Amino acid sequence: MPNEPKITPELVASHGLKPDEYQRILKLISREPSFTELGIFSAMWNEHCSYKSSRLHLKTLPTKAPWVIQGPGENAGVIDIGDGLAAVFKMESHNHPSYIEPYQGAATGVGGILRDVFTMGARPIAALNALRFGDPEHPKTRHLVAGVVAGVGGYGNSFGVPTVGGLVGFHTRYDGNCLVNAMAVGLARTDGIFYAKATGIGMPIVYLGSKTGRDGIHGATMASAEFGEGAEEKRPTVQVGDPFAEKLLLEACLEIMEKDCVIAIQDMGAAGLTCSAVEMGAKGDLGVELHLENVPTREPGMTAYEMMLSESQERMLMVLKPEKEEEAKAIFRKWGLDFAVIGHTTDTLRFVVKHHGVVMADLPIKELGDEAPLYDRPHVPTAPKPVIEAESVAAPLSNREALLKLVATPELGSKRWVYEQYDSIILGNTVQRPGGDAAVIRVEHGPKGLAMTCDVTPRYCEADPVEGGKQAVAEVYRNISAVGARPLAITDNLNFGNPERPEIMGQLVGCIHGIGEACRALDFPVVSGNVSLYNETHGRAILPTPTIGGVGVLDDFQASVGIAPKREGEQVFLVGATRGWLGQSVYLREICGREEGAPPPVDLTAERRHGEFVRALIGEGLVGACHDVSDGGLAVALAEMAISSGMGITVETLSHDLPAHAFWFGEDQGRYVLTVGADQIETLATRAAGAGVELTRLGVAGGAALTLPDEEPILVTDLKAAFESWLPAYMARAA
Repeated sequence: MPNEPKITPELVASHGLKPDEYQRILKLISREPSFTELGIFSAMWNEHCSYKSSRLHLKTLPTKAPWVIQGPGENAGVIDIGDGLAAVFKMESHNHPSYIEPYQGAATGVGGILRDVFTMGARPIAALNALRFGDPEHPKTRHLVAGVVAGVGGYGNSFGVPTVGGLVGFHTRYDGNCLVNAMAVGLARTDGIFYAKATGIGMPIVYLGSKTGRDGIHGATMASAEFGEGAEEKRPTVQVGDPFAEKLLLEACLEIMEKDCVIAIQDMGAAGLTCSAVEMGAKGDLGVELHLENVPTREPGMTAYEMMLSESQERMLMVLKPEKEEEAKAIFRKWGLDFAVIGHTTDTLRFVVKHHGVVMADLPIKELGDEAPLYDRPHVPTAPKPVIEAESVAAPLSNREALLKLVATPELGSKRWVYEQYDSIILGNTVQRPGGDAAVIRVEHGPKGLAMTCDVTPRYCEADPVEGGKQAVAEVYRNISAVGARPLAITDNLNFGNPERPEIMGQLVGCIHGIGEACRALDFPVVSGNVSLYNETHGRAILPTPTIGGVGVLDDFQASVGIAPKREGEQVFLVGATRGWLGQSVYLREICGREEGAPPPVDLTAERRHGEFVRALIGEGLVGACHDVSDGGLAVALAEMAISSGMGITVETLSHDLPAHAFWFGEDQGRYVLTVGADQIETLATRAAGAGVELTRLGVAGGAALTLPDEEPILVTDLKAAFESWLPAYMARAA
């Protein structure tokens, strides 16, 4: 090829391909690849695009249910929510780019996941995110928090979608590798879903959206490697986003879909034009021929290699109905966007790329995806951790002091500083806003509502990946149940270190096993997801972080409840058994200075029974407030309810055989705190007995203080001051 570099072992290695993988390429095409072809293989065979380390294990996850319209394998998952409507959703990572360039890395992560949703024909109605940062005292953490939060808000707010939920966590293991997981949820008609599978021979392939530049080249390859020296030099591989252009692209795409112009459509995400073109052709058992001189570019002299690997944002690829070309072009021109026919489908099963008539690549299209390496990597199960008996943990502080300290920690303190930078009410459909268990969005004009959340407890996943994976799913199931919604399906974002290390691969395999077990038990299938590996720096891996995003449905959004008791005199009850589990608890780490032990076990049968019990009560209007019990245990759950309502809770003396601090701060699973009117106590007890649910009356809501037995009352104003103080003060400190 003219002016292309010579293929050398060093060049192959710089493309993230191992020697045996290069030999596989030589065997597949029976010749040396061109430089452009090497780039195409690099894009298609990296971890980020091919899932070569995880595909084997992902196949074990449950992905089907009567309400699942589309499971994994498309741009996003699709579930039927009734009345001819579908929820379309997915979660993706933008970890490596966000560490290098926090604002644009996070912004383009949001942009990419929004495109995944509207590519399916859905209008985005909500966004969520899960963010993990290093030790607050690490010199780079504050800079990353500021940039990532600004990027998430800057893109979502400008695009015009409410950011309604998420999580923010801090741990020293994320010092060199923050996590930015973005989730989007959209709404479509069940008969108006669009897919990436191309059909028909000689059909025009159309480039839509913004022009192609040199930003993002090798972005997917960078996301498939661990960081070392020179991470900052990878800044040019971070894409630059334009939320206003994406808003135009959304409207133009939905309009051409409405006009029945589209045969197939695919977001140009990771690996850009290469991945989108190959996937569309391969899914349809067709070949693809591209003519790159027709690609709209914003920089002069771009080579075939650069155009094929650019990850410039706000772009789509479409297979168009030929008779609709002029109509589709007029729509895109109206919205001020590029529309260019850059190729056509063929019957050759070849991926042919031409530039000014010169063939730059000619490869077998199916094998580019299907023949990507598939590894059954060696994996070592994580060694079991000892169970920490509650009696063996001495309480260094009174329960009152411990609670005030815990609610002011980076782990449990309010994240209001973060979510108030996001517009959570634009579009006017947000019913439950950030700060509770799950967000609730009204569907169209109601009465239907959608509940959504994302969660994971990484310290549990490291201590016991199987239990940690189960717990992440169960936590999301609880969060959705706690607002009164019926959990329907999940998306996942599996963030791990280097899978070539058997102990890291063991974490991934264990977590997937636990996730699958929980999804089957809870009838909560996986419909989409993303795997992000090589999240480590200088050989130090992040905590295993399989973030779970869940969606549920409410028949009437007005029936949903929040975590705040509504009126004085409401009776406060605990659903579920308390064993005082302190292993891997926030109490053990923050109060006792010990991060150790086995995490709490998850009883999936009890989880389902308790969730169904709570949802039935909420659906009948019997519950004033509901909150799941998770990090920090029962005392923290009660504190959060009191802070949210501004109203105290008086807990009466309870009979139990546990050390008091284990009862209040143990992180036993499957528990909820709920409130009912005084006239419903007998009904609640009868219903619990009939359902086989352990129920404990805790006390009554009202007054100005949270009072635990045998402790001085804590004014709710003091609790709130402690809860709200840490993050704003931290971010205000001079850098």
